[in-house]
Amino acid sequence: MKLHIPQHVAAINPYVPGKPVKEVERELGLTDTIKMASNENPLGPSPKAVRAVRAILPELNIYPEGSGFYLCEALSGFYDVAADHIILGNGSMEIIEIAAKTLLGPGSNVVISEGCFGMFRIACQTMNCEIKATPMRERTHDLEAMLKAVDEKTRLMLIASPNNPTGTYNSHNDVARLLERVPEHVLVIVDEAYKEFVEKKDYWSCLDLLPRFHNLMVLGTFSKAYGLAGLRIGYGFAHPEVVTTLHKIRSPFNTSVPSQVAGIAALGDQRFVRRYVKVNRTERDYVFSELQKMGVVTTPSTTNFVLMDAPIGGRAFFEMLLQEGVIVRPMAGWGFPNSVRVSFHTRAGNERFLAATKKVLER
Repeated sequence: MKLHIPQHVAAINPYVPGKPVKEVERELGLTDTIKMASNENPLGPSPKAVRAVRAILPELNIYPEGSGFYLCEALSGFYDVAADHIILGNGSMEIIEIAAKTLLGPGSNVVISEGCFGMFRIACQTMNCEIKATPMRERTHDLEAMLKAVDEKTRLMLIASPNNPTGTYNSHNDVARLLERVPEHVLVIVDEAYKEFVEKKDYWSCLDLLPRFHNLMVLGTFSKAYGLAGLRIGYGFAHPEVVTTLHKIRSPFNTSVPSQVAGIAALGDQRFVRRYVKVNRTERDYVFSELQKMGVVTTPSTTNFVLMDAPIGGRAFFEMLLQEGVIVRPMAGWGFPNSVRVSFHTRAGNERFLAATKKVLER
């Protein structure tokens, strides 16, 4: 190929998504494969969201409302935040990409944590900026280390709480203390994609900090607790000036008609969310207990997945589980070569994963 590829693009290691069930079954000749690799909702989508999407299908020939007005209004009412503080994304990750395009470039830098979500680094690498990745502390974002990495060229800081893939979190007060000391020229984005699953007394959304810190952005998503991963719909809260600036970069019609109406319907189905959170809590405790009995080392998780250390190495464990028809996620590419990430499933799914794990470890 004779195209000139910039060095900073050529250096990017592409994001590798979890293997689809159909691909695994086709490659290995398996049937009845179970996927526990992508932190999806095993209960499916909100039934109200499904009905809303079905009702809108005859209108798919019409472009969506550009800014997602009605979904922003619904989010405004649910979270008690003015609609002009809200921006939608094709998944919350797109909002980070928009922020990177807006703020980063040669001569600037972004501060992230090692062991953070893999797309954080890629989104910033595309802007040819310096990436300052600080070591984790007990597999959690070390906010003090991240603060020390900030300088006059820092434009962005990315924090995931809870963090994917470790499942760990930073307390609300710790994030608040960080914001008190971060220079105002740095936009701090706190990704709370898994906030619905956290049941810790020192954790709650950083949304209440927005009035105090105009350089804060808080992200959420409908992909996890709401079961709408296939529709790719996320949202962000920030000061109106930040939102207005990001809208300049955001592609028009970046969220589809089905995703917008599904988001509105799902937001109104909190009974479904509470049910899934309860199921996830029960299954999380069960899986942790059973893995502990096997002597498997895990990272304490507040989410719908667990980072599990495999004695035989993450990649080898992943490959051997595939032979058993169980798909998990190897984490070498995210800085954990001896680990896999496992999404909690229904009891039947979790029992199958545990049986496969025991079989593999006993070989």
